[in-house]
Amino acid sequence: MKTEKEKMLSGELYLANDKELIAERIRAKKLLHKINVTEYWMNKSTRKLIAELIPNTKGVLHIEPPFHCDYGYNIECGENVYFNVNCVVLDTMKITIGSNVMFGPGVHLYTASHPLDIETRRVLELSKPIVIGDDCWIGGNSVICPGVTIGKGCVIGAGSVVTKDIPDNSLAVGNPVKVIRKLNQE
Repeated sequence: MKTEKEKMLSGELYLANDKELIAERIRAKKLLHKINVTEYWMNKSTRKLIAELIPNTKGVLHIEPPFHCDYGYNIECGENVYFNVNCVVLDTMKITIGSNVMFGPGVHLYTASHPLDIETRRVLELSKPIVIGDDCWIGGNSVICPGVTIGKGCVIGAGSVVTKDIPDNSLAVGNPVKVIRKLNQE
């Protein structure tokens, strides 16, 4: 029998109010409080807290507080990742972020989703992973929806809502997002 956490991480319907998941979210909130309130700027202490919150980072991860996430351990970052102020990462499932990725202010990444059926939605949730390739810039106040893959070298314009996959080296803007041209092409 799978635990609710195992169901969450595998994309199955799960009970978010499970005791284990609540305890893990509380742990993350306590670390976030220290990052967002006690420290509030990048220093040695803040870097240690971020490493504890988001242990799956391969290099420099810079976060401008305030920052919010559900668990932290489901966020995997490459080298040189930057989150500007007010970013929200609902990491109920794995979020893979490549190297040299920049997030503008107020960017939201949502792996969490809800069933369309009313009765099921009252009790259970589900999740889909997000993948963001190397060398991407996600403009301020953009929303990346569950299950989306953004290819390497992409620029997502400010205020975009990304509901579908974006191919490598694309400039995409709007709500819903549309690819308007290729980038880095001779």
